[in-house]
Parts: sequence; structure tokens; C-alpha cells
Amino acid sequence: MKLVSVIPMRGGVMRKEFSKFGMLTLSLILSALICAPAFAADAIKIGFNLPLTGDIPEVGDGSKKAAEMYLEDINAQGGLEVGGTKYPLEFVYMDNESKAESAVNVALKLIEQEDVIAIIGPNSSKQAVPAGGTCNDNRTPMITPWSTNPDTTKDRPWVFRAAFLDPFQGPVVADFAAKKFGAKKSAVIFDISNDYAKGLAEIFKSSWEKKGLGPVVAFESHGTKDQDFSAQLTTIIAAEPDFIFIPNNYNQVALIVQQARDLGYTGPFMGSDAWGTPDLVKLCGDACYNNYFSTHYAAAGAQGATKEFIDRYEAKYGDTPADYAALTWDSIGILIEAIKNAGKVESNPRKMRKAVREGLAAIKSFDGITGSSKFDAQGDPIKCAVVVKITDKGEFVFEESVCP
Repeated sequence: MKLVSVIPMRGGVMRKEFSKFGMLTLSLILSALICAPAFAADAIKIGFNLPLTGDIPEVGDGSKKAAEMYLEDINAQGGLEVGGTKYPLEFVYMDNESKAESAVNVALKLIEQEDVIAIIGPNSSKQAVPAGGTCNDNRTPMITPWSTNPDTTKDRPWVFRAAFLDPFQGPVVADFAAKKFGAKKSAVIFDISNDYAKGLAEIFKSSWEKKGLGPVVAFESHGTKDQDFSAQLTTIIAAEPDFIFIPNNYNQVALIVQQARDLGYTGPFMGSDAWGTPDLVKLCGDACYNNYFSTHYAAAGAQGATKEFIDRYEAKYGDTPADYAALTWDSIGILIEAIKNAGKVESNPRKMRKAVREGLAAIKSFDGITGSSKFDAQGDPIKCAVVVKITDKGEFVFEESVCP
């Protein structure tokens, strides 16, 4: 049977037969339309609990920039395909003001008012630990990009992370400092009000002593809002350590390092992943040059997908992405994989949250731009750490990689 088209003419009609080629073309078009994913009007809504203001606004800003890049990529393709249907993504950003109580309130707003299916963030353990409890109690999946404190995910089946843990980071710092500086005596100064800083300081001290590397000659604490560290630093310098470990956020690190130099300390400093932002160098200047810190990736010398991400970020925003930006990218990637694992999108947020949590628990490994990870039963990644050096040009360059 031949298909015909009927075209009106002045004297009647003209019959035009389709060629075999026309038939084949039409068949291919119809087949493509049938096989193409349907497009859903309802968006998949994901929340972001970020420190856009407060003590560490650079962290929230970098995470949001990375998220916007990811969002553009997915929606430019017509959305995320789940179960044969494409769904647009919607990202809802809320500011936790770098405060623990605000992070809890933001989590509740995203869950109860915005009906998000999952939350990325908070970043800092100070906010992630309490917000993680809220998300777990409300049975909403949460992935923290940057929190390394074990308590964030401990006994919380709804909370996951993209970063390594402090029980791994602490020994990395201890081993590197002992080897690099030939250190026999260490000192620590930390923010006692910050879960991250306090926890990592204690883990480092325990690790240093268990390894028999020598004494921790000073273990000094301070408050989050403190600006003058002269008393603590005077005690530390008098103890004559071979290096000073500062597991604090970058804004505090800049003040501590500068004040230590002003008091006459000429030895090295060792830092942790909370140092890993360009703002550290902007605030600290050459006082921070030629020191080291442990982190999640090194932008300088990156290759493959990591370099591609860095190049795109720099072209779009004019800045080199810090580790929290890269970890946010990986956190979204992990969540996307979990959504795909769910196999379908539920209109009921509670049902969808449960499906996403099961999808997250099903992920056994993930190759991201901050490295490859394998996940344990707690939802924590087992992955390598990187030690970087701050050069005399203020660049963060790879020094060595340390793997479990």
C-alpha cells in the first residue's frame, strides 16, 4: 500500500506518491519520536544549604558557582533522564550564615517549605553536624561536600559525604610534617567552638603521640570570634615547636600566621583542607608562602576531567575553583547517580526522598574530579588525600598524594 498526499489544485486535486526514500525517512522520524525520552514539566528540586554570608562566604559562593555550572549542563540537554523521561533540575539555594543554628533552620525550610528531594551541604562541619541530624530525623538525603568530622554521618543513614574523614586526615598531616620538617615537637592552635577544628586538632594530637613522633608541646584553643591570638601564640612559641598545626578556617588562619610572624616565630606551619581557598592568600599574603596543607585536590597541574572543570570554571568566573567547589561538583554527581538508581521520579517528595536514599546507599564507588572513592557502610568515601604547597607566588601546587 502506498501513502499519498493530496494537494489542492485549481482544476481538482493532484495525487503525489511518496518514494521509497520518503517512506524510509518518515519511518525513521516516527521511530525517533517514539523512542525519544518524554519531557516532564515538573522539575526535580534539590536544596543547597550554603554559607553565603558570615565567616566563610567564599565557601558558599564557590559551591554555588560550581552548582550553577552543573545545572546549566543538565538543563541544556533537556533535563535529567530518569526512567525514560527527562526532568528539568531546579536548585534552591539558602544561606546558613556560617552558623550552626541557621544551618538547621535552612534544612527545615528546604524540607518543609520547598519540598526538596535532597540537600547538598552544609560544607563546614560546624554546620553539617547539626544539619545532618535534622536531615536524618526528617528522612531527607543530605550530602555534605566538605565536612570531614565523623559525627556528620555517624549513625545517620540519610547523610552522606564527598570528602575524606578527619581520622584519615589527621595521620596524613602528622606523617607529612614529621617527614618534611624532620619534626620532633609539634604545637596546635584551634577554634574550640568549631566541630571541625576541635575534632581534627584532637585526632592530630592523638595520632602524633601514638606514632611516637615526639611530644605535642602546646595545645592551645580560642573562640570563633577571637581576633587576638597573642596569648596562645606566646605560649606556643615559648615551647619551641618544630612546626605549628592550624586546623582552622582560612579567615582565622591568616590572622594567626601573621600574628605568629609578628611575635618572632620563623618556623613552618601545617594546615588542613579548610585552608584550601584563594582567599587565604588574599588575606594572609606572603606570611603564608612556603607552607603546606592537606586537602582534596590540587588545581595546579590537574589533568583530564579535573582540568576541564577548572578551565571551565576559570573561564566563567575568573577564579580558580577551590576544593569545596570541586567537592560540590562531585556531590551533585553522586546525587545524580542516586536519582538515576531510583529509576523513576515520584510526585510525593517523601517517597522520592526514600528512593534517592536507597539510590545513594547502592553506590559502591564513584569517579569524580576530586578522585575515585569507595563508600563504606556509613556512607563515607574512602579516598586519597593530597598535600599541597603554597608557593612564593601564592599558588597551591601538588606536593604528594596519600592514599588509605
